[in-house]
Order: sequence, then structure tokens, then C-alpha cells
Amino acid sequence: MKKSISRRTALKGLGTAIALPFLESFAVAAPAAPAVAGAPKRLAFVYVPNGVNMAAWTPAAEGKLKELTGILEPLNSFRDHINVISGLTLDKARANGDGPGDHARAMSAFLTGRQARKTHGADIRAGISADQHVATVIGDKTRFPSLELGIERGQQAGNCDSGYSCAYSSNLSWRGESTPNAKECDPKAVFERLFGGVDPKELAEARAKRELYNKSVLDFVMEDAKGLNATLGSGDRKKLDEYLSSVREVEQRIQKAREVSRAPVPKPNMAAPTGVPKDLQEHMRLMADLMVLSFQTDLTRVATLPFANEGSNKPYKMIDVPEGHHDLSHHGSDATKLAKIKKINTFHMEQFAYMLGKMKAVKEANGSCLLDNVMIVYGSGNGDGDRHNHDDLPILLAGRGGSTIESGRHIVFPKRANTPITNLYLALFERMGAPASSFGDSTGVLKL
Repeated sequence: MKKSISRRTALKGLGTAIALPFLESFAVAAPAAPAVAGAPKRLAFVYVPNGVNMAAWTPAAEGKLKELTGILEPLNSFRDHINVISGLTLDKARANGDGPGDHARAMSAFLTGRQARKTHGADIRAGISADQHVATVIGDKTRFPSLELGIERGQQAGNCDSGYSCAYSSNLSWRGESTPNAKECDPKAVFERLFGGVDPKELAEARAKRELYNKSVLDFVMEDAKGLNATLGSGDRKKLDEYLSSVREVEQRIQKAREVSRAPVPKPNMAAPTGVPKDLQEHMRLMADLMVLSFQTDLTRVATLPFANEGSNKPYKMIDVPEGHHDLSHHGSDATKLAKIKKINTFHMEQFAYMLGKMKAVKEANGSCLLDNVMIVYGSGNGDGDRHNHDDLPILLAGRGGSTIESGRHIVFPKRANTPITNLYLALFERMGAPASSFGDSTGVLKL
């Protein structure tokens, strides 16, 4: 009989702990041990700012998804793993008597379903976010209760939108009504957090040695890896080798990006290096890879990743859109501006498709893949950026939630019904083992 291996097994070395992915050997238990359950479910939220070009987003017909066009075209390979959901509403992003400030409210309410207090002082208030509700209930099952990733750094104070604190438009995840979870935008910092071990002294010593001798985190665990390899079957040895290769690839890409970011910048644009990749696509894809690795190794089951802050005016010169995103979103039905917004929206969708492709490639228990066992909400708290409407939001649900979700559909809820997006979250909470009778402004559990 093969040796029984705990699901928690990690490869360990000085200041390093490389968590392992699912291996068939994990399922081989001692005679008296209970049967090992299937792969765990994971939950993620990916946010895009400023709404989208809705005419280029919405599928033509309700029901089974046909060939996807427009902004959704990059997802054609994943039609059987996604649902496009039309008609959901984020009422608490509306003014409701508070006047301007749709961008701040859109992001702060997206996962909380709560009206943000209109203030740019220290007395901010929103509500606990959907990711943190789940993390509070099941977070003790993993090393990290949740993972907050980001692309664009933001301020935690100051006036960013018509009297609303910058904390509202910069943070997607909220631990409590007055406590936003700051996102980590540096891939290197995320990598060290995931694979750097738990002992602070060893962690610092190992990092110093790696940087001094240009070593990989894997160099510190090879002896442990060789010992584990001897206990595995040929299939698991191949899977372990592929996994460690993917960890090394991400590590090398992060190092390359940091080297580029440290290159001298000609005056007068001298700026302190941050380690964040200059190439936006590479930055997004590294963060996607890190999320996939964290799910693959069961380091966490809950994650958030906004592709930019709400109201972001970032230009996208790499796709021939030199204008600011927010400025373009006030398109006034101008065809040229709408076409450029579509290009930005499609660029974001291409990065999301990259993430789904990585998840689909990860094999898990019972012949499933990681994409079968996740639930990822992708969308924005604004519908059309020019109208600043918060009904009929652009929402996607990717993944099958461990075969609990029928996918491959365009699901339409009547606009007049104002179905809260928080009803969707209640449905996801149930599947994550964190049910709630209500959340934010919910009115009931959405049927999926």
C-alpha cells in the first residue's frame, strides 16, 4: 500500500513552505481512515471599473450560450464554464439622496450591498464584503482566510469622488464596515507571502540568501521534494514536476519584471522603483497565476482581484487607447469613444480568459479541473459608464461550483424587478458552506 499523505503536506526548507497541489496519493488513506472528500470549492471576485460598452457585452438571446461576440469573444473556449447574468442591480451604488459619487459607491457597494457613508474623513462606513463573510466562516480551513490582490494602488484617505473617501473607490474587500482590506499589488510580495514559510526569522534569512546567491525558493526544498517523489506513483511525479515548474516560472517572471522596473528612468520622470511590472498585461497575468497557485495548493479558498480602482483614468496605450479610461467612459454615445471603451473591456476580458485557461489546466480529484470547482464573479458596479446606472450590471459567473451550477447560459432577470446582486452572493455562500439568511440588501437566494 502506498504511504498515506496528508492534504496539508508542504515541501519545507529554510524559510520556505511550498504547499502541494492535489495528488492522487492524497486519496490513498490508511485502512482505518475515512474516505478523502473531493476537491474543495473556491470563490473569487474580479472587478472592472467604469462600467462597460453594454451593446458589445450582452448576448443576443437568453438561454444556452451560442458563439460569443464583442467583449465576450475571448471566452468562447470557456462557454461551458460560464454564465452571463443580465438584469442584476446594485441599489446601494445609487445616490439614494446622497448626490454625486457613483464611482465610489459602485466599488464600495459591489461586495457589501451597503450604502457608503458620504465622507472623506476618518469616519468611513460601508459593510463587510461577500468575500470576508465567507472567509470568516471557512477561513480556518486554509493557511490564509482570504487573499486580496490588486493591480492599481489606491489611497486610503482623501477626497476621490464628490465628497467620498478614496478608500471607497480603492477597496473591494471590507473586513468590517469601517475596515477595508488593502490589496497587495506587488507580485513579489504576494509570492513571498504564499511560499515564504511562516517563521519570520527564517523567512528573512532565506530571502536574504536567495537574493544574495540568486536562488529560487525551490532550491531550499529540493531535498524534501526528492524524498516525497520516492513515495509517489508515476502520474503524481509528473504532476508534481509540472506544478513545481509552474511555481518556478512565476518566480522567474516576477524577478524579470522587478529587474525591468529597477532600470534607471530618465529625468525629469525619475520615480522610485516599486517592483510592480511596467507591462500591464504581464502584471495582470502574474496576479492571475498567483491566485491560481493559491487555489491549487489550497492556501486559500477566497480571493479578490480588481483590475483597476473605480473611476480609474488609466490609459491603455498598448492597445492604441492613449486616452484615460474614465474620460472615455463619459462617451455621450460617441461611436469613436465607444469603440475605444470596447477595446479596453476586451483587453480586460482577455486577461480573465487567461486566468480561466490556467484554472482549466489544473487537474483535481475525480477527473475534475480547478475551473470545475471555483465560482468567480466578474463584473462592475456600473452598467453604462456614461449613464452611471447601477441596474442591468455586466456580470459573469465562471466555474461550476463543484458541479452545483449549470453553466453555459445567458440568464436574464427583468430590469423592473431590480433583483439585487447580493441575492447571487447568498447562492454562492450556500455552496461555500457559509450560508446566510440575508446579506446587504438581499431579498432572497438567487436560483442558479
